[in-house]
Amino acid sequence: MEFPLYLWIGFIVVVTAITILDLRTLHKNPHNISMRESSTMVAIWVLLASIFCTFIYFYAGRVRALEFITGYVVELSLSMDNVFVFFLVFSYLKIPRNLQHRVLFWGILGAIAMRLIMITGGIYIFQNFVWVFYVFGAILIISAIKIFFVDMHQDSFGNNSNGLMQLLTRFGRFSNKLDGEKFITIDKKSGKKVFTPLFVALILVEKTDLVFALDSIPAILAITQSPFVVFTSNIFAILGLRSLYFVVEGLVERFRYLKYGISLILGFVGVKMIASIQGFHMPIEYSLMFILLVLIGSILISWHLTGRANHK
Repeated sequence: MEFPLYLWIGFIVVVTAITILDLRTLHKNPHNISMRESSTMVAIWVLLASIFCTFIYFYAGRVRALEFITGYVVELSLSMDNVFVFFLVFSYLKIPRNLQHRVLFWGILGAIAMRLIMITGGIYIFQNFVWVFYVFGAILIISAIKIFFVDMHQDSFGNNSNGLMQLLTRFGRFSNKLDGEKFITIDKKSGKKVFTPLFVALILVEKTDLVFALDSIPAILAITQSPFVVFTSNIFAILGLRSLYFVVEGLVERFRYLKYGISLILGFVGVKMIASIQGFHMPIEYSLMFILLVLIGSILISWHLTGRANHK
């Protein structure tokens, strides 16, 4: 069963209202976001996703609801790599903690727009060109191998940031000084408009999401090709990502082994995608169970091993 237009409109209206509420009231003034505040926001987003999943269950049935929660968990787990890169971006550009929320807020709005375009195009391609399943399945497996053996956090940021900076300087003037929350300011010496480090951070955050979307979009399309389920599960994961960053930010080193779990999830989804073309369809319940076990297991192992290493 597909979802009618009024549900799309209703979902977008609600998400827009929550976003405006976030910008104009909850985070109107820049401040250091505490662990308690960010943890509360993560819990709220998880609760909202659960309520929405319940709605899908009663409206479209058990299978669609399982597809939503599986897609949500996959997107959230793959987004953990974004969190680590965000940390590197802010450290590299020396963005103070009280200004990081502004960058992530606008960065995530841009990510939503990019995801909508990529999801729409991806679904069209998947539904009209069956052989693409082999291509994207292979891409996911190769990405899984790369994440397993390469330090993706350094590779995805450190090796490419300088090249991006050189490209940006060709098209505009940049200052190495912050000016509050401003992305653009006036240079006191020349009197001309210049981009601040906050704008550079925003571009790097957007670039990071684009890179990781090349993995995450095919991953969720391997689970379901319902446009509404794909889009809504993606949006819930992205909207919760900003709060998740402030929870995980101080614990980056405690999750250093999480990449192996992410690698296993990507590889599993890639194999599942290729196997589906061959006529093998794993029940969605088993897929969800496997993904949850790998994700929770890799988090617990990371916490345990890094905790032991810190006490030596």
